[in-house]
Amino acid sequence: MDKQGTQSSGGNAQPKNPMNKEAASRIQSSEAKQHGGGVPKGSFASRAQSTADKRENQNN
Repeated sequence: MDKQGTQSSGGNAQPKNPMNKEAASRIQSSEAKQHGGGVPKGSFASRAQSTADKRENQNN
């Protein structure tokens, strides 16, 4: 951990459980239910979906 109490990724380290489309979909669904069907721009759910999309594009 660094001085602020967070772990450093150390450069190109891969996450233990990388974000995938299925996980992003579950997160987005849950958040939409909490917000009356919509997902706010910049929310965790929208960032998760963006990350999953980027990972999928890198693998293709």
